[in-house]
Amino acid sequence: MIFHLDTLYMTWLTMAIIIVGAVIARRGKEIVPRGWQNFVEMVIEELLTQIEATMGPKGKIFAPFIMTLFLFLLVSNWLGLVPGFTSPTNDINTTLGLALAVLVLVHGLSIHTKGIVPYIKHFFQPHVLFFPITVVEELAKPVTLSFRLFGNILAGEILIVILGILVPYVVPTLWLAFSVFVGIIQALIFTMLSMSYLAGALQDHHD
Repeated sequence: MIFHLDTLYMTWLTMAIIIVGAVIARRGKEIVPRGWQNFVEMVIEELLTQIEATMGPKGKIFAPFIMTLFLFLLVSNWLGLVPGFTSPTNDINTTLGLALAVLVLVHGLSIHTKGIVPYIKHFFQPHVLFFPITVVEELAKPVTLSFRLFGNILAGEILIVILGILVPYVVPTLWLAFSVFVGIIQALIFTMLSMSYLAGALQDHHD
């Protein structure tokens, strides 16, 4: 596996942007929200609603993780749209690392919720012959999760460069605006899939 220093620098920059943004969002809070505080609270409430709808009441405990994951992906996806910067998510190391982190949490939570024996048994259900299929399915989750995000972000950044060379100004600007939208969608897809995996792990073996 190859590590790119640019990816590490951009990852640290992404984290710094999120931390600074969080500090600014907490400053000057008022009982009756307005302006920036009102926008932040609306976003948080919407995310909490989505988390509860997808994961159930038990899912609220993972709200900080889900929100941090979404913000990290969103800022990462947008960072490459700034001239001179690259997106951490255009590196398969980043997206695969995030996907593996989610899947480790999912399986750890599944063992904690269901118990070790039911957890192992689910690999052999509804029949022992399904064991290879279940294993392949579990291995495919981090691969598809990471490659979908990596491919879309990398392709978008390459197209911006190519269009900027071939047809300057108007077309690259339009594609840049579209890439902002794509960055939001890709962050949402990754986050929603992560939530659905966690939701399955939260269901105990009696459900």
